[in-house]
Amino acid sequence: MTDIKKLKELFNDKDLLTLALTHKSWVNEHVGARGTNERLEFLGDAVLEFIVSKELYERFPDKEEGYLTALRANLVNTENLSRVAEKLGVGEELFLSKGEEDGGGRTNPSLLGDTVEALIGALFMDRGVEITHEFIKENIIVEIPEKVSGPLKDAKSRLQEAVQSKGLPTPRYKVVEESGPDHKKNFVIEVVIDGTPYGRGEGESKNKAEQEAAKAGLGKFL
Repeated sequence: MTDIKKLKELFNDKDLLTLALTHKSWVNEHVGARGTNERLEFLGDAVLEFIVSKELYERFPDKEEGYLTALRANLVNTENLSRVAEKLGVGEELFLSKGEEDGGGRTNPSLLGDTVEALIGALFMDRGVEITHEFIKENIIVEIPEKVSGPLKDAKSRLQEAVQSKGLPTPRYKVVEESGPDHKKNFVIEVVIDGTPYGRGEGESKNKAEQEAAKAGLGKFL
C-alpha cells in the first residue's frame, strides 16, 4: 500500500498533484487561484475503470460479463475508494474551505472517493499508463482476493433480486430515526417488503444504514 508521501514522490508535476487535491469549496474561497479537481476526477474515473476492467478480463478468462461487472463495481465504488483514501492519508492533504472542513469534509467518503479518482487522473497525465497501473495495482487491484471470497453484489442488490424472484414489489427503505450534527449524522433505516418491515440498519450515512437494513432483511426473508 502506498502512503501519501510515496504518492507525492511519484509526481514530476507537483502542480497537477496540488490540483488533484483541490476541492471546489477551496476554489470558491480563493477565486482565481486555480481550478478544481473535478476535470481530473472525470479523467481518473475513466482511467481507473479501464485499467481494472483490463486486469479482470485477463485474470478471469472463464468468467462472464456479469461477474466481471460486479467484481469491478466492488473495487471502484465510492466506499472502497474512500477506504483507499483513508489508508493513503489523503484527507489531511485536501484543500478545503473552512466550512467544508468544519462539516467533516476530510472524512467524507464521497469526497475522498472522488479525490482518489482525481489523483489517478493526475498521475495518468503526469506519468502515463504504466505508473498509473502500478499505483492502481498496489492500492486497488490488490484487494481482488478479498473481494472474490465473499458475495460480489451488495446486500441491497441481493435482497432486491430475492424479493423480485418471488414476484413481490421492490423493497422500500425509510428513515425511522436521524440524529447527530450535520458533519456526524447517524441514521436508522427500516426496509419494508410488500408492506411488512423486515429489518433495520444503522450507519453514519443513509447508504450504509440501508445496506445494514438489507442484511437484516436478507436474514429474515430468505
